[in-house]
Amino acid sequence: MKLGLVFGYSGRHIKVPMDLILEAESLGYDSVWSAEAWGSDAVTPIAWILAQTKTIKAGTAIMQMAARTPSMTAMTAMTLDQLSGGRFILGIGPSGPQVAEGWYGEAYGRPLTRTKEYIEIIRKIFKREQPLMHEGYHYQIPYMGAESTGLGKPLKSILHGDPTLPIYTGVVTEKGAQTAAEVADGAFLVWANPDRFDLFSPALEKGFSKAGNGKNLENFDFAPFVRTVMGPDIDACRRELKSGFALYIGGMGAREKNFYNDYAARLGYPDAASEIQDLFLNGQKQQACEAVPDQLIDDCCLVGPAEHIKEQLSQWKGAGERGEVGTMVISTSQLEALRLVAETML
Repeated sequence: MKLGLVFGYSGRHIKVPMDLILEAESLGYDSVWSAEAWGSDAVTPIAWILAQTKTIKAGTAIMQMAARTPSMTAMTAMTLDQLSGGRFILGIGPSGPQVAEGWYGEAYGRPLTRTKEYIEIIRKIFKREQPLMHEGYHYQIPYMGAESTGLGKPLKSILHGDPTLPIYTGVVTEKGAQTAAEVADGAFLVWANPDRFDLFSPALEKGFSKAGNGKNLENFDFAPFVRTVMGPDIDACRRELKSGFALYIGGMGAREKNFYNDYAARLGYPDAASEIQDLFLNGQKQQACEAVPDQLIDDCCLVGPAEHIKEQLSQWKGAGERGEVGTMVISTSQLEALRLVAETML
């Protein structure tokens, strides 16, 4: 199992934790990942990181598809990949309807169809086998629709991309996992219980079968995020993480369309997921945090004293040995936690 580090998107002021990233590189972490919501973007920090590191790979988890055309994303990926000597990993995802439509002003449409088209276009650009053409539900290249000049022509990228550059997608749903297994090289998961791979294995197998090219877990990277807070007081450590879970389960989407709420229910916490959402949407955010079960945090995160975290890591090590998890992507701000995970897992 490989180790990764994700530092997410920034709050009011942008800050890239280069001390953590350089430590992760020195410890043998394989990759570092950025993110974006509706503030700091995912690409600029990765360029910053690649310029200051030598061996660690760096990727976007995720670049939101509504924010960029597939061609622009391919241009960005090829540029970063060449400038870094082949260390860039492209991660994309549809985000959700509230962000796509409320922030980018783009129709959410059919997110899985968009994902397939988006990756198909990017791979065509990387390969440069012929000038770019695509006719799909979301994208038409060259564009010949309303208000077209009719002057668009198929083009090949001037820059020669790497056809093997890995593409990951963000997944929460079973259909999302199936799509990732079919068309991508890996998938991120917002959080995961290492003992509940069964929630996604049937969908992944369907996707591998549909790909029809011998894909399986040996050449597909299933990479869940693992939030980590180390300290002597396990309850205090749990509290640090509950606000994030409350935000996603309770407020990252409308009541009738919140993929994270659905996922928490599938993990075995339907009553808690419903209560968290009710409280969060009613403005009772602190109560929503308190409603996040301790066991959910323990299932999906690394928390508490070093010895407790080592016990939890044994479960993750088992998932790696079974070939279920390819990369364990740690989310932490603590150097000592970063080191403990590396010492235990590498």
